[in-house]
Amino acid sequence: MRNLTLIAIFLAVTFGARAQNEGEYQDIQTLMRGNESVGGYGAISMQYTELENRDAFVFGARGGVIVGHMITLGLGGSGFFNDLHYDATSGMDLSLAGGYGGFFFEPILFPKFPVHVAFPVLIGAGGVAVVSSDDNNDWSDNYNSEASDAFMVVEPGVEIELNVTRFFRFCIGGYYRYTSDIDIQDPMFDVSTDILRGFSGGVTFKFGRF
Repeated sequence: MRNLTLIAIFLAVTFGARAQNEGEYQDIQTLMRGNESVGGYGAISMQYTELENRDAFVFGARGGVIVGHMITLGLGGSGFFNDLHYDATSGMDLSLAGGYGGFFFEPILFPKFPVHVAFPVLIGAGGVAVVSSDDNNDWSDNYNSEASDAFMVVEPGVEIELNVTRFFRFCIGGYYRYTSDIDIQDPMFDVSTDILRGFSGGVTFKFGRF
């Protein structure tokens, strides 16, 4: 009888531990049914910012591996441009355009809640160019790089994430872009050294297994 009791206790503990381990992957709450979560994700983002006091847009993508539901490690990149404007000094229609990318890490607070917070930080490098537009009146423009420079960048952010389903998260975020000094040496173009530094805000769509 004692042996049977010990066997029963052993089986109960074994199956209980197994059920608990399996349950760890089934307790993330979402806005819709389904709560299994593990792995990593790929994402696309759209942001609004200002460059030279003109409207500018940033389009990005990133992907990474989620470690323990609490932090993501991966790579990301973004491209940007602002509105064309006529520059009287050069006599051309000009805009700023460029891109940057690098490594990012992303701590996540309370990932099992349907609404939670993430803190992505990107560290990398990029390039920016003063771009001219030559309107040839045939329904298309020719774009030429007039001057350019490279820069280092650190971009921390804060995102509010919604667990829409097990495989899709929608995020609303705010970010600050800090770059090294921009040095456009052509005197024809008046570009300040901190032209790319500033805030941006936008949305991100994440697809994967969280």
